[in-house]
Amino acid sequence: MQKIQVLLADDHAIIRDGLKQILSDTDDLVVGGEAANGVEVMQLVRDKDWGMLVLDISMPGRSGLDLVRMIKDEKPALPILILSMHHEEQYAVRAIHAGASGYLTKESDSEVLLAAIRRVAAGGVYISEKVAELMVRDIRPVVETLPHDLLSDREYQVFNMLVRGMGLTEIGQELSLSVKTISTHKTHILHKMGIANSGELIRYAITHGLAEQSEI
Repeated sequence: MQKIQVLLADDHAIIRDGLKQILSDTDDLVVGGEAANGVEVMQLVRDKDWGMLVLDISMPGRSGLDLVRMIKDEKPALPILILSMHHEEQYAVRAIHAGASGYLTKESDSEVLLAAIRRVAAGGVYISEKVAELMVRDIRPVVETLPHDLLSDREYQVFNMLVRGMGLTEIGQELSLSVKTISTHKTHILHKMGIANSGELIRYAITHGLAEQSEI
């Protein structure tokens, strides 16, 4: 049996090592390549036809959502499974809309991960019951759009970092962007959401179940 070649993209080496170990115990899957940032992801995607891509949504520089769209523009047939520390409420619906075929949190056990990889690699879709509920809610006609839904993907990423208590310099380093750019994003976020300051932003996130509990 020819093994499915999996491209693994995560900026944490320990995560990649753990996933390689899980896949090494299977007869049908193998990690054929690794990427630690968005540039490496795009280089490897262009160099080879992969069976599928397992992608962390929080990559240095370009966001995972941007990468999904770029990859789908160049390799529309490449199945993508998002594997993230972010809870489904944070990014799952946005990831699926961007073109991903599945969304899974890193809290999932190895059996669930393997099932998700196999389903996505076979051309299927893998989402949890919670994500399915979020998607149904997302497509229903809404009378009022929630303020955080007005944010662009990059603004939403910065929003999540701000409500985790990260400073502008720290966010800029994490995303490989200047402090001025992050400050501009923050200004746009506060304006779009009609919120005066970071404290109110955090209270909004907690009220709407958007406060991130775990580290990236």
